[in-house]
Amino acid sequence: MRVTEFLDKSAVHYEVSEHPPAFTAQQMAAVEHEQGKYVAKPVIVKANGKYIMCVLAACYKIDLGALKSQFGAKSVDLATEKEIGSIFEDCELGAEPPFGNLYDLPTVMDKAMEKDDHITFQAGTHQKAIRMSMEDYRKLVEPKVLEFSYHMTS
Repeated sequence: MRVTEFLDKSAVHYEVSEHPPAFTAQQMAAVEHEQGKYVAKPVIVKANGKYIMCVLAACYKIDLGALKSQFGAKSVDLATEKEIGSIFEDCELGAEPPFGNLYDLPTVMDKAMEKDDHITFQAGTHQKAIRMSMEDYRKLVEPKVLEFSYHMTS
């Protein structure tokens, strides 16, 4: 996995855990016994044809209109599964880690996650999660912080 190699080289502390297969960020939060606000889900969008990784909490939904206005873009659309698969060839589809910098993608993080003390995310498979400090994550990824989500209601 590209992400664990990167974390090892960066000499940051992180924990890897294995869990039953989880195919959504909310499912992973449940199997990891983690609050959804700490589980990051990367969403790949195309703004004016350019791919961008948007990182938001599992319990939030992406607001494409907010991204469009903040990017100053004419169009912002979700990338297709085929496009995502071609970018993240070393990951299972839907288990991409929130490290756009490892895939030459600019990364934006939702403001709702900004003050969290840690982050948990898929490690490239549906059975492994990584937990690390938000401080280390932000140092390694240097995401731009924007407001582009809203909380899901059940």
